[in-house]
Amino acid sequence: MNLLGNLIWLLFGGIIIALEYMAASFILFITIIGIPFGIQTLKLAALALWPFGKEVINVESDAGCLNVLMNVIWLLFGGIWIAVSHLLFGALLAVTIIGIPFAMQHFKLAAVAISPFGKDITIIDEKKFL
Repeated sequence: MNLLGNLIWLLFGGIIIALEYMAASFILFITIIGIPFGIQTLKLAALALWPFGKEVINVESDAGCLNVLMNVIWLLFGGIWIAVSHLLFGALLAVTIIGIPFAMQHFKLAAVAISPFGKDITIIDEKKFL
């Protein structure tokens, strides 16, 4: 089911979203200050490319308040607009029954777009649900 959902996601806009995230990350990699933000946009690109079967988890790290500071900077300089766009697409897709799984993926991307620092993307093990 995840494979089918991911293929449909790619055909109907997922590849475009992932390419936009990758282009933004390459632009951010130009400056030294932008490298941590570029890494986070690559993380978003990986999730946007193949979102079904992945989940976002909080990671305990030694960075402490640095993650909070980076998330605030991220939110002020573009994270809010990325999250709003995902929420709008999710709301549009949630209108139809067929679009609900895709809306849920946009909502997942919106949550990561608000605060990507301190989060990691893992693959869900489907066998534990069987």
